[in-house]
Amino acid sequence: MSSTRDIDALIEMMAKLPGLGPRSARRAVLQLIRKRALQMEPLADLMTSVAATACECRNCGNIGTQPVCDICLSNERATGQICVVEDVGDLWAMERSGVFKGRYHVLGGTLSALDAIGPETLRIPKLSERVESEEVTEVILALNATVDGLTTAHYIADQLDGRCRITSLAQGVPIGGELDYLDDGTITAALNARREV
Repeated sequence: MSSTRDIDALIEMMAKLPGLGPRSARRAVLQLIRKRALQMEPLADLMTSVAATACECRNCGNIGTQPVCDICLSNERATGQICVVEDVGDLWAMERSGVFKGRYHVLGGTLSALDAIGPETLRIPKLSERVESEEVTEVILALNATVDGLTTAHYIADQLDGRCRITSLAQGVPIGGELDYLDDGTITAALNARREV
């Protein structure tokens, strides 16, 4: 039995995280071990807590520790606008920009014939329900500028046609770009220059 088996397993697990390869994972684990009391133990406690309490918001699909997220519960958010995003990382990117003051809807992916992901697999029916029940006047399609993102945007626009104003992000989001990787200024410019679909 190797004396570093658990450490090697931790490095291997960390290397599976986005943005970390084997070398970065080794450096991170070494740092955590060296600063065990200040970093590793609090991190382990937080990971245990989040693993036990994290859940999807039953209304919009955001991630939090309550059945309904803070954004959906906030009385300070505009109730007539819903910004539709592909995943929670995109929602967090929009929130980082601080420019959008409405509510969100996380689809959980995009339509993809190759991956057998149809409308029923995503949270599109829930979006349709929300448009009716929350008296939504505008749906902003803030989907990634990929083929699947554009296909999904067109599908949603067709489904909601005539029920509310439908807009999408404008200049600033590059083709093939993903919201989570954009800077706040680009997101702000894109949201402010949205257009009818």
